[in-house]
Amino acid sequence: MSSRRVVVTGASSGIGAATVRLFRQRGWEVVGVARRQERLDELAAETGADVFAADLTRQEDVDALRDHLAATGPVHALVNNAGGAKGLDSVEASSVDDWVWMYEINVIGTKRVISALLPLLRDGARETGHADILNLTSIAGLTAYVGGGGYNAAKFAEHALTEVLRLELNGEPIRVVEVAPGMVATEEFSLVRFDGDQARRDAVYEDVPEPLTAEDVAETIVHALELPRHVDLDLIVVKPVAQAAPHRFAKGELRVTD
Repeated sequence: MSSRRVVVTGASSGIGAATVRLFRQRGWEVVGVARRQERLDELAAETGADVFAADLTRQEDVDALRDHLAATGPVHALVNNAGGAKGLDSVEASSVDDWVWMYEINVIGTKRVISALLPLLRDGARETGHADILNLTSIAGLTAYVGGGGYNAAKFAEHALTEVLRLELNGEPIRVVEVAPGMVATEEFSLVRFDGDQARRDAVYEDVPEPLTAEDVAETIVHALELPRHVDLDLIVVKPVAQAAPHRFAKGELRVTD
């Protein structure tokens, strides 16, 4: 695997950072992309990954990322992990600004990166015989739930983008994979959603037995891209056993019923 290079967005924390670590452990060359240079520098020192600071809602930053990648080697895989949620209010009461932010990072940011890097991925496919695009969406993009409004809308759109891209690339040796996680207990996702309110963040996971970790999702991502190149896992939904749906999860110890 040492000859393959993967770009991972949203790499400064959570699932993105865990994915960078695991790819490096498996021998991949990795370029981690995120806004926060200091976090990226720490990750680079820890893992030996290459890093590039970019705000994916800015076209000039995405163009600079493309130019950096083109100048430093081939690209064989792209993991679009950057995204996020804001708020848990109703459609009526929620903030339009929050909706715009969620659409920009989850949908338009993903589109920007794909458009910029697809020519490089095609070059990588010519070199090794195939390339990969993996979009990290959410079960929020498959099932609506009360309070999900803007996040549901953004993730449904990203899910649709992924399905259309797979149709458009049919006939090329480029896999398009979607990983849709359920509840993942990372430090920052719910903090961002609740504007830094630690108590509300902690309440999300309170008494839920074994929510997913960032490392669990990273294992799923890396597994999908290390399968034989003719195997395409179109859609992988991964949830903790305690979660049946976005709005339904068990609390307390899981027990076998009589």
